Amino acid sequence: MTDSELVSRKSEEDGVEILILKNPPVNALSTALLTALDRHLTAIEGDATVRAVILTGDGQYFSAGADLKEMATLDLASAPDLVRRGHALFARIAGLRVPVVAAINGLALGGGLELALSADLRVAGDSAKLGAPEVNYGLMPAYGGTQRLPRVVGLSKAKELIFTGAMIPATEALRIGLVNKTVPAGQELRAARDLAHTIAQKAPKAVQAAKRAINEGSSRPLAEGIEIETGLFASQVLPSKDLGEGILAFVERRPPKFEGA
Repeated sequence: MTDSELVSRKSEEDGVEILILKNPPVNALSTALLTALDRHLTAIEGDATVRAVILTGDGQYFSAGADLKEMATLDLASAPDLVRRGHALFARIAGLRVPVVAAINGLALGGGLELALSADLRVAGDSAKLGAPEVNYGLMPAYGGTQRLPRVVGLSKAKELIFTGAMIPATEALRIGLVNKTVPAGQELRAARDLAHTIAQKAPKAVQAAKRAINEGSSRPLAEGIEIETGLFASQVLPSKDLGEGILAFVERRPPKFEGA
């Protein structure tokens, strides 16, 4: 299987793009798959019509994590470069200008969980299992898991999951805020599509500015975060034509038609 076949891209109306991992049987995050994913992100970043992105896995699994067989053949000297590459890729997903929704089917483990954590929102099938099992193999989360997981579920719960290497069911993931929503198994992509299309129909500049304000401000003192929000509101939202359209549509009692201008 070539690099280009390991991740497919499907375009839908409203500017929704679906990226599908295709590395059977468990969609392991091989270096070739990460390369393919990186190429698709480059294309999406250069496409101004994209308003939302969905990440999902083909077949029964979202991703069971890193390709351990491939890792076993790697020279230890090359490991830091591999980790930095993963960090850069997942940071690129997290920092994508448009919202990213992970549709989690089957398993999201190790690097697969870290990939899901790089998304803005997560929808899981109710039979899905999530976890950070790296310590079971003499490893630790190294694609940002030690940093993103605590920011999503809190420090204590993240330590429990990482230190024990335990898998948790989707219902528990929902309870602790690791996923935003659970749906019947097999319906996770449909639910993610519904969510992505809902987002895509909102004012793009407003959504993108809000994402940037959250991402850049949430790790800073409140006063600094407020300044970031104010600056983005003034520079990105107030000058937009979509603001006028939104107000006019409200006055005329009709759905707005946002063009992303």
